[in-house]
Amino acid sequence: MLIYIFMAVNMSMANRGAEFLKAMGERTRFMILRALAGGERCACEIPKLVRRSQPTVSLQLAHLARHGLLRCRRDGKKRIYSIADVRVRKVFDVLGE
Repeated sequence: MLIYIFMAVNMSMANRGAEFLKAMGERTRFMILRALAGGERCACEIPKLVRRSQPTVSLQLAHLARHGLLRCRRDGKKRIYSIADVRVRKVFDVLGE
């Protein structure tokens, strides 16, 4: 019985890890996260930083926020994004980014 509980916990952890890496793993999302690793940015700045169109960046920002990797706050009409998950910075540390 104990082995099944242990396996279930490991599977749960593996699923969470896989979802995290999957959310980070797409090229545009990775570039967005890298751009935000230095600090928060206005959504209007990000397309130029990652050399992608505004609609593409908007979709990817929403995806990252939905998966808990980013947080968004409003400053007047601007949306300001920052990294919400400390694991993102740890990944960049490991990669030497």
